[in-house]
Amino acid sequence: MNWLLAAASGSLLVLSFPRFDVSWLAPLALAPLLVALDREASRLRRFLLGYLAGVIFWGGTCYWIHYPLAVHGGMPQVLAWGAVALFSLIKGLHFGVFAWLAAVALASRWALLAVPALWAAIERSHGPLGFAWLALGNAGIDMDLPVRLAPLAGVHGVSFVLALMGTALAMVIRRRPLIQLAPAALLAILYALPRLPAPSEGEYTAVLVQPNISEIADWTDSWTQRQHERLVFLSEHAARAGRPAVLIVWPEVPAPVYYDADARFREMVNGLARRTGAWILLNVVPHTAEGSPMNSALLVSPEGAPAGRYDKMKLVPFGEYVPRPFRFMEKITNEAGDFVPGTRLVVLSAGERRIGAFICYEAVFPELVRRFADAGAELLVNLSNDGWYGRTAARRQHLKIARMRAVENRRWLLRATNDGITAVVDPSGHVRRELPAFAQAAMGVSFSFTGERTLYTRWGDWFVVLCGLAAAAAIVGTQIPRYRG
Repeated sequence: MNWLLAAASGSLLVLSFPRFDVSWLAPLALAPLLVALDREASRLRRFLLGYLAGVIFWGGTCYWIHYPLAVHGGMPQVLAWGAVALFSLIKGLHFGVFAWLAAVALASRWALLAVPALWAAIERSHGPLGFAWLALGNAGIDMDLPVRLAPLAGVHGVSFVLALMGTALAMVIRRRPLIQLAPAALLAILYALPRLPAPSEGEYTAVLVQPNISEIADWTDSWTQRQHERLVFLSEHAARAGRPAVLIVWPEVPAPVYYDADARFREMVNGLARRTGAWILLNVVPHTAEGSPMNSALLVSPEGAPAGRYDKMKLVPFGEYVPRPFRFMEKITNEAGDFVPGTRLVVLSAGERRIGAFICYEAVFPELVRRFADAGAELLVNLSNDGWYGRTAARRQHLKIARMRAVENRRWLLRATNDGITAVVDPSGHVRRELPAFAQAAMGVSFSFTGERTLYTRWGDWFVVLCGLAAAAAIVGTQIPRYRG
């Protein structure tokens, strides 16, 4: 029964996110695992129960990893699925550690707070330890009450709330004393938190371009020239169709774009800026003095001159570099050699306005994106190419993650992708408009610049630090009587 309960938790977590997206299951998802842990006496089996749930979760949500490896990396299907299995086995260790410690925390009189605090602290460790993707809190992006905590405590604060609900359900099932359920009353605080901003029309217009460039095309000179002309045509047509655009955003595209080294392309971009009178934000590949490629966001002024560049700091595993345990796999990128990360965060100045442009996978890191807003960015822009993932759920998962960055920092978010999902997100995390996937199109969208800084923007992961300390205190507290005895 305990193994079935652990498997149920892993499955409920999978169902909470795209491709299923039954988000109301998220507050219930941890309950079966916690019931199993409370029933189990063996420390090893507690770890293995969590490990099983973790393997199911990571394999079920990140199954799409096989697609870029097989289709774009040329790996045989069997090996690609084997890589997914290996990935899941490694990432499942986080769940195993959580379960091992959560079983101890459940013995505390403060279990209802200690267990979700432990969850939030361990969840935060995914990024520094190699790969972050779906935090539990991302499932709450459309839940009015839990998501109110995001501007204060970030996505991990929302995770804490959802984990607390699951913990409360498990404690009720296990017939714990009512006094131990009293901390659940703290959820009432959510009603007192400020509501997210009401929908409003933006003051400015931007053009988001989705060129739908093939991931598998042969990038000959003539073919590349046609794709560049397509980008310019889509941009100019949309920029002249409605209110004058102050910003044109191009996405990440499947092959490198060289603004510095390609004079013809550079003049196309500069000419477009001069004709439309708009700032242009595009993805380019510059090189370091040693010749290593970087993945960068370049801002070009309405006068047709470079105005600033941000070099991507968080690279994509398997796409821009291969993690050491997986060196036997080929990278997906067309560039020779590993990309190198940028070394400093740069907020781009568009006249008197400031833009925080982060690239693709960087949307996963709340601690990085909030630094743009804290450094003065009044608008967030995500340049991405999710075409590497085919028609899998990775696209919807990535958009759900990016939406949380808008809520945490109370910023408009413009998201331009090669073939979807291109969208504009308001400061409440609502998608105001999006383009259909796999369509060649551009759209004018309204947005506003915002200078307000939320508590999360200013203080970052303060809540996670408190969670780590609280969980540690509760776990140590349960062991003191044992050693005294």
